[in-house]
Amino acid sequence: MAGYGISGRSLPRLEWRKVVGTFQSNHSSRVAGSFGGRAGRRGLSFAAMFRLHCTKKLLDRIKPEIAEPGQSDTSLGNWYATVLFWKPQVALLVSERTLLPVLMPLAPAATLARRFPAQLALVLKEHGAPSEFIAQEVWRMDKVQYAKTANRSVVGILNEFVKQAEFWLAAYAYEKGDDDDLLAISAKLAETPCSPLYKGPVSPDKALHELVKAGAHA
Repeated sequence: MAGYGISGRSLPRLEWRKVVGTFQSNHSSRVAGSFGGRAGRRGLSFAAMFRLHCTKKLLDRIKPEIAEPGQSDTSLGNWYATVLFWKPQVALLVSERTLLPVLMPLAPAATLARRFPAQLALVLKEHGAPSEFIAQEVWRMDKVQYAKTANRSVVGILNEFVKQAEFWLAAYAYEKGDDDDLLAISAKLAETPCSPLYKGPVSPDKALHELVKAGAHA
């Protein structure tokens, strides 16, 4: 696993943007090349989707159409999200399957779901996830369906991560609106032991790596 130092920084953000674009572009090309004929056209017409379960205060900001409960097409499963009323405001998203946290700028709230896959790619890369896994996850997030929160355990983790994020801000004087600092705080939150994971990997970063490893051996 690639470690993350508090004082360290990864590639410049412009370089990361190029990486994310390459993931999406290259993966789409591989998928297109691996299907042929009528069956291939059917496969490519499928719009992969993820579900975003938002707290009421976030739904009030986005005002989306609410879908019925269901499952995402992604390996990380459904996502839960809330808003942190910092200045500037920040969105916190958590994977229901691994409890992996992702912090990102909220504004503009209407485009949160559209911007989220790129931010997730940065976080996954920070944790050392393979590029193939990242590319597939991003590709499967072509569409979004919004839903109300339905898992109390994950909502509890959201609330705990909000408190932890405040701690990291105070302890290391992070800037609330700085993209690199949000990435750093996301990485630190992922090291937090979470009670829903106690019978297994204990923390979200370890849960992510177990998920990736299981997929590699499937």
